[in-house]
Amino acid sequence: MSDQFTNEPMLDMYIFETSQLIEQLEQSILSSEKESCFTPAAINEIFRIMHTIKGSSAIMMFHNISTLAHTMEDMFYFLREEKPQKVDCSSLSDFVLDGVDFIKVEVEKIKNGDEPDGDATILIENLNLFLSNLKKENEIADSGKKEKNIPKKPQQYYISQEKVPVTEYKYRFRARIYFEEGCEMENIRAYTILHNIKDYTEEFYTIPEDVIDADDSAEIIRQDGFSVYFKTNHTYEQMNEFFQQTIFLKSLELVSLETEEEYGEYKAKKRDTIRDSLVKEISSGYVSVSGKETDKVSHSSAVQNIISVSVAKLDKLMDIVGEMVIAEAMVTQNPDLQGLVLDNFQKAAGQLNKITSELQDTVMSIRMVPLSPTFQKMHRIVRDMCKQLNKEVDLKIIGEETEVDKNIIEHISDPLMHLVRNALDHGIEPSEERRQAGKDKTGTVILEAKNSGSDVLIIVQDDGKGLDREKILKKARENNLLYKKEEDMAEQEIFNMILAPGFSTKESVSEFSGRGVGMDVVNRNIETIGGTLSVNSISGKGTTITLAIPLTLAIIDGMNIKVGRSSYTIPTISIKESLRPDEKDIIIDPEGNEMLMIRGQCFPILRLHESYKVETAVTQFKEGIMIVVEQDGRTICIFADELLGQQQVVVKSLPVYIQKMRKIKGLAGCTLLGDGSISLILDVAGLVNF
Repeated sequence: MSDQFTNEPMLDMYIFETSQLIEQLEQSILSSEKESCFTPAAINEIFRIMHTIKGSSAIMMFHNISTLAHTMEDMFYFLREEKPQKVDCSSLSDFVLDGVDFIKVEVEKIKNGDEPDGDATILIENLNLFLSNLKKENEIADSGKKEKNIPKKPQQYYISQEKVPVTEYKYRFRARIYFEEGCEMENIRAYTILHNIKDYTEEFYTIPEDVIDADDSAEIIRQDGFSVYFKTNHTYEQMNEFFQQTIFLKSLELVSLETEEEYGEYKAKKRDTIRDSLVKEISSGYVSVSGKETDKVSHSSAVQNIISVSVAKLDKLMDIVGEMVIAEAMVTQNPDLQGLVLDNFQKAAGQLNKITSELQDTVMSIRMVPLSPTFQKMHRIVRDMCKQLNKEVDLKIIGEETEVDKNIIEHISDPLMHLVRNALDHGIEPSEERRQAGKDKTGTVILEAKNSGSDVLIIVQDDGKGLDREKILKKARENNLLYKKEEDMAEQEIFNMILAPGFSTKESVSEFSGRGVGMDVVNRNIETIGGTLSVNSISGKGTTITLAIPLTLAIIDGMNIKVGRSSYTIPTISIKESLRPDEKDIIIDPEGNEMLMIRGQCFPILRLHESYKVETAVTQFKEGIMIVVEQDGRTICIFADELLGQQQVVVKSLPVYIQKMRKIKGLAGCTLLGDGSISLILDVAGLVNF
C-alpha cells in the first residue's frame, strides 16, 4: 500500500502519530526492564502515550484500540498516583508489550483499508486482573477513586459545545493553548483536547467555537491560539497536568477566573466577531503586533524547520530526477554531435551536468534516513527470545546514526531480524554451557553499521560457539552442495554454504529455526537490492555476518561495455581494473576452464558473448578487453569487446515477464544510454557464481 495511506488527512495523521507513539512506548518499556523496573519518568511517559492514543482512537471510533489504551492508562495512573512497592515488573512488561503488538496489528489493518476488528478482551481482562491483584498486594484502598467507565454506545464524531451543566462546579478556568509551529492540523488537535476534557467537566466553550467544520479554524488557532473556558471540580494543578499532556504543545496559559461574572463576561462575547476580524487580517496579509499595523507579510513567516513529506512523493521526485539524468545524457551524447567543435555547447552542457548532479545529490540526501529505528526494534526481538530460550544476552548497537535510502530500510528489516534471531538461537550458548567454557554467562550480540565507500556495512556479531566447519561440510556432502573439492575451499567459502537453500545444521526444529529456510531467503533479499552477505566464524569464539548494501537503489556509477551489438553496464564499485592480456597469461586448467594470470594469481574468465549467446566478431583475447571484478572476496575476469565509458545510470527493474518466465543469472536490471539504447546492468554477485 502507498505510504500516503489514504486520502483522509485526519486518518493519515492518526496513523502517523499512533505509529510513532507505539515505537516510543515499546522503547520506554524495554529501557525500563534494563533498569529492573519502571522509573517515575517512564511511568509518566507511558501514561501520556496511552492517554493520547486513547483519545485519538476514540475520536476515530476505533473502540477496541481506545478501550485497550484506556485500560493500560488506568494501570499506569495507579502506578503514578499510589506508587506501590510490590510490582511484578516483568509480568507487567509482558502484558503491556502484548497490548503494543495488538495495536500494531490494528494500525496495519487501518493502513490497508481494512476494519480494525481485533478482539482485545483477553488482554483487557489480564490487565484488569493484574491491577486488581496489585491493589490487594499493596493493600491500598480504592475508595473514592473515580472509575472510568467504558462508553458502550458509539462516540459521536462532534461534541456539541452547548452542554447543560449537571453539576455545581467549584472552579472556573481559561486555558489558551499554542501548538508547535509546523505541526499542522491544529483544529484536529484542538478537537482532541475537547474530547479528553469530558473526563473533567461537562460545561465548557471554546474560541474558535467550531474547530472541525469551520474552514478557517486551523489558521485562527495557529495565529491566536486555542482558548477553552470551562468549569470543573478539579484543582488548578490537576488541570495544568491535563493540558501539559497535549501532544505538540508549545505553550500553555492557564488562568483561574475568580467570579461567575468574569466567566459570564467572556462567554457573552461575540466570538464570531473575533473570528471574522482575525480572518480579515489573515486574508489581507496584515498582522497587528502590539497595536501597530505592520507591513504585508507572507503566511510562510511562521518558520517550519522540518516538514513531513509522503515517501510516494519522494519516489516520484526521484523518478523525475532519474529521467532528467537520462535526458541529459541523450542530449550531451547525441550521435549527431560527433565530430563537431561546439565550445559554447560544451560549456552549457558542463553547467547542466553540474546542476543535475547537485539536484540528484540533494534528492538522494532527502531520502536518506538513519538506521536507528530499525536497529532499536531488535531490542524487542532479543528480549522476547531470551525469555523463551532462557538465555542471558546483551544487545549492543553501534553506528545507528548511519543513513541509507528509505527503500533500502524496507528491504533489510526482515533479514536483520532473522540474523539476530539466528545469533541467539544458534550462536549464543546457554548460561551454564558458557560458564563451563570460561565465558561470561551473559552473551553479547553486536549490531553495527558503518559507511564503506558507496556501500553501508551492517555487521551482526555474536560471541557464541561459532560455526562447526566439519558439520557444515558433512551437511553439504549429504545435500550435494559442494561445487569444488573440499581441500580447495577456503574457510569463508565453507561458511558461506549455510546460505544455500534448504541448508540447516540444526538437529531439532524449534519455533525459531531448524526448518532449513531462512538464510537463503536472507541472502536473496540482500541480493535483490544489490547487496552481498558474507559469513566468518571462529570456533568457540563466535560468528560475524556482514551485509554490504548500497546507499541507494536509484542511480549508480556504472562502466558501459559492448559485446557485439549489445551493451552492458557494470557497477564501478565492483571493478578492480581493466586490461588487454597477453596470450602467455592465458591458462587452461585440467577441466578446460580458461584462467587469467595476473601478478601471480589465477582468476577464471567469463566470456559474456558465450554466457548470453550474443553474436560478436571479437572472440580473441588480444582483440577485446578484460574487466576484473570482485565480489565477496571472489574475483573473475569478464571478457567484452570494448569499453564505452563511465556514466551515472538510472537503475530500472527488468520487465516482470522476464523475471518470471526467464530467470537469467547475472542481471540486476537495465538502464537507458545517451543514444536511447538499452543497457543491461550486470549483477556481479550472480556472475561470480555463474
